[in-house]
Parts: sequence; C-alpha cells; structure tokens
Amino acid sequence: MNNISFELSNTLSAKTAFTSCGCNRTPSSVHWLQDSQNENQAEEHGGGGLFLYAARNSVAVVLSERNGAPRVISSHSLHKDRVNCVRWLQKSTNSSQLCYFLSGGVDKALCLCKYHRKTREIESVCCFKDSQSSVICCDGLTLKSGQFLLASACGDSYVRIYQPDKDAEKALQSIKFGTGFILSLQLTFISATSVPVLVCGGDDAKIHIFIQQAGQFVKAISLHGHEDWIRGLDFTTDDKGDMLLASCSQDCFVRIWRITESPNKVPDPSQNPSGEIKLKENVFVAEVNEKNVTFSVTVETVLYGHEGWVYGIHWHPKVLDASGTSRQPMKLLTASMDKTMIIWQPDADTGVWEERLRVGEVGGNTLGLYGCQFSAGGRTILAHGYHGAFTLWNLTTSSSGDEHWCRGIAVSGHFGDVTDIAWDPEGHFLLSTSFDQTTRLFAPWKETGNWYEMGRPQVHGYDLQCLAMLGRLSFASGADEKVVRVFQCPLNFLENLDKLCDAKISSELHQMKKEGRTMAEGASVPALGLSNKAVFADQPVDMYADKDVQPAANEQYTESSFRPLDLTVPPSEDNLLQNTLWPETQKLYGHGFEIFALAANPQGTILASACKATKPDYAGIILWDTKTWQQITTLYCHSLTVVQMAFSPVSGDRLLSVSRDRTWALHQFDYTSGAVDKLAATDKKTAVHSRIIWSCCWTPDEAFFLTASRDKKVIFWCRNEDSLGGGDQPAGLNGYGACSQATFSQSVTAVGVSYVLDSSRRYLLAAGLENGEITLCSWNKSEGLTQLHVLDTNMAHHLTVRKLIFRPNSNTSEGHTNNVVKLASCGQDHQVKLYDIMLTG
Repeated sequence: MNNISFELSNTLSAKTAFTSCGCNRTPSSVHWLQDSQNENQAEEHGGGGLFLYAARNSVAVVLSERNGAPRVISSHSLHKDRVNCVRWLQKSTNSSQLCYFLSGGVDKALCLCKYHRKTREIESVCCFKDSQSSVICCDGLTLKSGQFLLASACGDSYVRIYQPDKDAEKALQSIKFGTGFILSLQLTFISATSVPVLVCGGDDAKIHIFIQQAGQFVKAISLHGHEDWIRGLDFTTDDKGDMLLASCSQDCFVRIWRITESPNKVPDPSQNPSGEIKLKENVFVAEVNEKNVTFSVTVETVLYGHEGWVYGIHWHPKVLDASGTSRQPMKLLTASMDKTMIIWQPDADTGVWEERLRVGEVGGNTLGLYGCQFSAGGRTILAHGYHGAFTLWNLTTSSSGDEHWCRGIAVSGHFGDVTDIAWDPEGHFLLSTSFDQTTRLFAPWKETGNWYEMGRPQVHGYDLQCLAMLGRLSFASGADEKVVRVFQCPLNFLENLDKLCDAKISSELHQMKKEGRTMAEGASVPALGLSNKAVFADQPVDMYADKDVQPAANEQYTESSFRPLDLTVPPSEDNLLQNTLWPETQKLYGHGFEIFALAANPQGTILASACKATKPDYAGIILWDTKTWQQITTLYCHSLTVVQMAFSPVSGDRLLSVSRDRTWALHQFDYTSGAVDKLAATDKKTAVHSRIIWSCCWTPDEAFFLTASRDKKVIFWCRNEDSLGGGDQPAGLNGYGACSQATFSQSVTAVGVSYVLDSSRRYLLAAGLENGEITLCSWNKSEGLTQLHVLDTNMAHHLTVRKLIFRPNSNTSEGHTNNVVKLASCGQDHQVKLYDIMLTG
C-alpha cells in the first residue's frame, strides 16, 4: 500500500456517504411525504421528493434526487426491535423546513419524531409505551388547534388514541376489539368538518367506522363486503366534496366506498340494533357543530384484477390545476402478492372503474408486494416486497408528448444480518454477504457520485457467513454449508460496471485476452439449484445438463435465464436478481461443518478457510492454492471456531487467526519452498483476552496487529522486547507480546486500521462496538490511544457492528488531496454503510 503523509490532529469529522438497507416485511413500512414543498422538490429533481421506510429497528429518510435517483439521506433508531409501520404527519407550522412522522414497532412503542429538512436531522418528540403488544399500524391527524391526534393498532386487540400535548405517558382512549386484530387504520376529518373519524379494518373482514363525539370515539357503523382480512385503507375527498374510502383485502378484491352527507335520511335504530351496515340501511349519524348530521355509505365499485392477496392501496395525491385550484385525480394504486401494481381509473364516458396500468414482475423466485405509494406529484409509483426490495416506476414524457411508465432507480439493500464485507483491491467497489442469502456489489455511479447496488453476484439457498476477494475479478464465499464456492466476474457485468462506475478494469481485460482466458457472458441458476451456471456468448446454456435437477413436469419451477444488458443507469431489482449473477467456477470441499471464516493473501494466490468447531479436530484452517485449487495444508492451532483471519496486507506471508477459544495464532509462509510454520500463538496461560476474540487486523506497515474482544479490549501486538508484559516472554509467543491495549465501554466486535499513516507514524483506528457505535481513534506506540470521534447509533449502526474495513488505495481513486479516508461497515441491523472521514492538518 502507498502511505500518504499528513498530520492527524486530535479532532476529525465524519459524515455518512452511503447507507444501504432493505425494507421491513410489513405492509405499512413505507410512506411518501405529501406536501406542496415535497411536490415542488419532486418536480425540481425529476423524482418524488421524500419518503420514509422502516429499516430493521430504524427509520430511513430517502430523497429522490436529479434523474429520479433516490438515496438514503438520514436514519434514526428509537426502537429496540423491528419497526412495523411509519407515517408522515401533515402539520401546519411556521417553518416549512420541519416535518413530523410516526413509527411503531415490535418493542410496543409508538414514537413521534420531527425531521429537519435543512440539516437532515431527526429529533425525538415523545414515545408512548403503554401497549401490551407490538404496534401493527398507526396514523395521525393534525387538529385545528395544531395538536396531533394519534392512533395505533396493537397485537393485544386494542386501538389506542393519543394526544401528545395532553398526556405523553398513556392513551386518552383504548378501543377493544375482542380477540381480533386491527391490521389497518386511518384518521381523517369527515366531509369537510372538524370532526375526526377513525376507520379500522381487521381480521373479521369488516370495516369499523368511529366518530369522535365529546372527545371520545364512538362506533358509528361497520361495513360488510370483504370476505377475508382487510390489509389496507385509504381516504380521499373527490372534487364534489364526497369522501371516498378505498379498502383492500386478502380476498383479492378492492372496494371503494362513497360517504356523503344525506340530511333527508334518518336511520331506524330498531331495524339495525347492532349498528352494522345492511343492504337496505347504510346510514349513520354524527354530531357536527351541535347538530345531528346523517351520512350515507354506498359501495362505489368493487375491483378485481389481482390474483393474490392485496396488501397495499393508495389514492393519487391532490394536484393543482392551471388556475391554482386543488383537485383530486380519480386514480387508485394497489399492490398485491401476485407481484404487480395496478392503477385503477374510471372511464371518462361511462364512469366505470377499470385497470389503466399494470406493472410488476413475471416469474422469478421472489414473493409478492407488501405495499405501494404514489409520490408527491403522482409521477412516481413505488412498491416494496417480501425480500426488502423496492420497485419504482416513473412517468416520463417523450419528445412527441406521449406519456409512458418506465422502471426507475430504487434504493436497495440486505434484509438480513450483514455478516461480512470486502473491498475490491483497488477500492472501486464493495462486496457484502448476508443472512438473506445474497452477495451484493455496491459502487459509485459516476453520473451522480452516489453509491448504488450494481450487482448481485450470488443468490444462494443458505445463509452466507463470509467472503474473500481473490483479485479484482473473483471472490470466494462461505455459507451455512460445508462448501467454499468461488465465483468469477462475467464479461457483460464487467463491461457495464466499467461504463457506469469507471472501475478501470480495462487492464485486467487486456491481460485475460493476452493469456487466452475466456470469460463467461453471464450466469443463470437452475430451478431449485444452488450453483450459478456460466452462460457463454456463443453457446446457449443447458440448465439441466448435469442431471442434478430436472424441470418440474408442470413447469412450476422455471429457469432464471440470463440476458445480456447494456445499462445506462444502475440496474433495477429484476435485473439484479437475474442478469448480474457471477458464474461459479469452483467448489472446495474439506470441512466437516459450516464455513465461518475466509481470508485471502493480497496476491490472491492463497485462500484460507475455517468452519464452525466445538473441538480441535474440526478447528483446522485449510489453505488452498488458487491456481490449482488443491489443498496446501491444514493448520491446527485452535480448539474452537476460528472467528476471523487476516493476511499481512503487503507481503502476504503471515496469516493471523483469532478464535472463540480466546487465543490468536500467527503462521508464516515461505513462498519459495512452500513451507508454512507457526510463528507465534497464545494459549490459556498466555492469553491476554478473557473473552472471545471477535476481530483482528494488521497495521498497513505490518509492524503491529490488533485483536478485539468481548472483554471490551483492543490489544496491539508486536515483536520486540518492550511488550506490555515485560521481562521474558513465553516460548510460544516467539518474542511477540502486547505492547498496548485500550478498553472501550462496550464489547468490541470489529476493528480496522486505515491504510494511511501520518508523519508521526500515528495510525487511524476504527473500533465497532456491540451496541452499534463506531469509535475513531489515533494510536502510536509511544503516545498510546487517543479518542478522536464517536459515530453514534444513528450515524453508525443500531445493532452489533460485524465488520470494519478502510478503503484501500483511496488516494488513487477519489484522491487524498482533501484528506478524506473512506470507511466501510456492516452490522446486524441489515445495513452496509460508508463514511467519509475528514482528516485535518
């Protein structure tokens, strides 16, 4: 590595450059901000303004920027478990830069926060924790007094009503629904009045309408019609002033109900003592301005077009016409488990509602959609699915004036714990693996400079644990299986990556052609298969040539076929799943249990692998020759699972390993003779750590290596006489000893050292903690450790940090003229993050 000289001061600053995380698998986990400023912002940027989504235990704010390219600009974690629902609240304030939102989670909490547009900061206002079960859905309403009226439905069969300004500890009212559950609710005002109305849909297939009378919500009527659980509700008011309530259900139907004021109709309570709607009696009474007003409810239409459960429903937002008058377009968006979104609209002549647009996916191995949203201007539609992925479509206008919908760029990320990350040796892209059984590739799009998911090299059938880069064009991954799999970058993906991201891989391509090596065009996965099969440009692939898997007789399981792409923008979700796979070139067998750790030397010629182990016989580290793919040897030095390994970053002739048995071991390679010798190791007597060692790394000059442990310590080790223990060292350490140590507030689960040294030979250290924080420090042997900056759980991670790694050769890519170092991190909160660390001096 090329070291850059600079002066590292006692202070530095850091900002989040990129955040990637999948959306939670709940129907109410996405909501678009509908206000005039957001609509103007949408028109200005050609996107859709701001929207919220639930990302594990946190809430993420996304901005659709120029060219409709969205990115996460802020995130905040107030919950201790998964967030189930999010909702923007419309509030009239003096500051147009201030927005409010609501979130509810499995931790039984309902949290009200405010978001500052200018600073992009999220601030907690209050949190209600009186529920006895998870918050399923929530909504809020701004009263004329400026106060919020909030409602939440919980798993304990209650709907609770809150007013933050009155009592921030408990609900004003609790409505019991027997043993059933409310799965969707909404608050609004009834027919241009100031009387709040609460609408609830539950597992009884009924829609329950409550009217606030004398400060309490009173049941007015129940609407029958659906035959299964009601999963979505949405209100709007048409240009005539009538209220339209849209509902969707697991019976695959969508219903639109019209609520109108009917002063001449007075219900007969004796004919309907239960208060439930009947075919001949569909009216209810509400007290408005001290007068009883009668309202009638009629079924406007019943829509059928989806072939699966309908989970999402959303009316088109109001728009301003040429005269500045607000009007309501009669367009309704629905999303279903059949993987499609439909825009419904009444015919201009007959008024009959009909399907005007259907978008989505056909085939593939994904499940359906959980929710949908119109953007602020109505020119973008968004849906999210079971695998945490977003599907986004933009309405574009051609040069001839014709309008059509085309797929747009969407944010993406893992929907399971992210277990490992690895940089491209040149620092141009980042790979990550996760318990969601995928390996993903992130890189900056050169048109905007923002990072996006550019590829999904591996979609597997087992939870992925680790990976290691074998040069720029190959990597190995390990999962909850006994096999190490090796992948090679295909030609079509490489060409698109170079075009979109300026990855500078032309030299590698030229070298491969010079050596006569052929590259696959892409890869495909057989139905029910685990191996990515290579697809060559001049030879169609036979997915069942190996006879391991045969197609089903009824074609229930279809092939995932590769098609070459010519991309001009980052790939969409369907292309990521199908057309960015890397072909699998090798399977390495040798371990008796699930693979847990991988590491490769800087030259990519040696791969080390280790598996889960409960005794020394299984804790061996296997070394592989990546040219012949033969085993070199097996190193036995630990008694329990090897958690992490690291080769010396320059020479690559030393392998450091740490284990659950609280020890580390150091082996040295002689590349001339091929011999591998144990250089040093700790045992139960010489171990300094008292708990499991989670992480290890080297300093860029190979003078020191670090170990990080559950005992909250990071220890620097070196080979000299002035070690921390002093005096004679045990024979097993071969002169190595602890020369410095630092204690943190939490268990240290990840550690990384920058490739940059300052003129005083101080190292920049990052320590990831169990609570998700990342601490940045400087260290040298004489001065010890100095804390410089702490990335809290909102800027870093809100669950355990799994891996930290600084970007290699950052001076050759983005330039080090601005003293900026890039740090990558991943964690159990499903997030992959990049930070720009600004060094001063």
